[in-house]
Amino acid sequence: MAFATKLVNREAILDQCTPIMQEKHRPQYERLLAMLRPPVRQVIFGEGPRQKAIGGKYVLYRHEFTYTNPTVIAVDVTDEMSDQELTSRVETVEEFTYRYIGQDLRLDALAIRSLSEEPKTFQKVVKNIVSKTDLPIVLCSISPEVIEAGLAAASMNRPLVYAANTSNWKDMAELSIIYRTPLVASAPQDMDELRSLVRTLVEYGVQDIVLDPGTFSTDGLARTVNRFSMIRLAACRQDDSLFGYPIMATPMVVWANRDELPEILKWQEACLTAILITRYADLVVVHGLDGWSLLPNLILRQNLYTDPRKPVAVEPGIRTLGKAGTSSPLLMTTNFALTYYTVAADIESFGLDCHLMVVDSEGLSVESAVAGRKLTAEKVADALRQTGVGEKIDHRKLVIPGRAARLSGEIEELSGWKVLVGPLDSSGLQKFIHEKWAAVQ
Repeated sequence: MAFATKLVNREAILDQCTPIMQEKHRPQYERLLAMLRPPVRQVIFGEGPRQKAIGGKYVLYRHEFTYTNPTVIAVDVTDEMSDQELTSRVETVEEFTYRYIGQDLRLDALAIRSLSEEPKTFQKVVKNIVSKTDLPIVLCSISPEVIEAGLAAASMNRPLVYAANTSNWKDMAELSIIYRTPLVASAPQDMDELRSLVRTLVEYGVQDIVLDPGTFSTDGLARTVNRFSMIRLAACRQDDSLFGYPIMATPMVVWANRDELPEILKWQEACLTAILITRYADLVVVHGLDGWSLLPNLILRQNLYTDPRKPVAVEPGIRTLGKAGTSSPLLMTTNFALTYYTVAADIESFGLDCHLMVVDSEGLSVESAVAGRKLTAEKVADALRQTGVGEKIDHRKLVIPGRAARLSGEIEELSGWKVLVGPLDSSGLQKFIHEKWAAVQ
């Protein structure tokens, strides 16, 4: 019953039930699998620990349950780039990382585009990239001959193939089946055509499909957003199995406007990416590699794909920052992840040596926790006792956040510690420690 409850709450997967994986229980397994299958099927591409799963969505709106499988952000390369340019872009994608709320935000994949439409040229570039990185890849061409050459060089990497259309679908489907790779169905001008194409591919035997309803900027933006929304609505609300697949977007289409300044194109691409991530894109392909254009969307994706049922929290307890000793200040904060990492980052950036006591506030920020009685004087006094911090320092002074100032007197009465009210924001800690803390020593 406990496992069944986790299964229903999507906290466990069916394959974790060892008994039902036995061959004699295969019919029950298949029946349960069908019952638990999400409206939007999950498609996996890539191999090894860096493979990526896209789709697998259960709900239309995040607050209804939670979103699974964060949008994959792929960066394009072409088979007309020099070896030096290819190496530079691959290294940039590999090294791009930003620490945010305790998580490393990264780029996910490479989209290899064939501009030459020469099978040998494309195969050479694919082989070169596969030798440099184990990132998942998307092979991009509407020529079956070019795609086949690319698959011959990267078949072990299980790439995503882009794309099958009404003209080449049979050849592309054959390659997808032979090499066991997922396939993009592309019909950028007509939703009925896209549905017909998906039905044809399914009947032919292709199992893992990704939808490309077309990505347009400027005058076509409203049409693009509407199509993405209607596809996901059809899957989640109307049980439309032909539209129950991940959606691919290509915000890099803005770069087709060669008359615009590069900075404007980067900005347009970043805006279009943000719009489509929020409008159900499971995979986006971008061109720009500037931090200012990529980072906002990495943070947007991370925030959008957190579980709304669970506060983003860290473990309560004592953290020693810098070279804190027995006479170093003792600060306090809540276990809301954003609050904790902001405070810790400010302390480290100022080069302060401090002890930081993280109090369990059920994942709420200081102001919200105080207002909601999730952070009380009793909790702070209990934390001082339970953590044993008094044995690590030779003073009895605690610095609390300015937004918890109303608790100061009660904390002193319950704990016997002297309470100093710190700044409203952790950006003021350096000045506070150097002036106020030093004055009470």
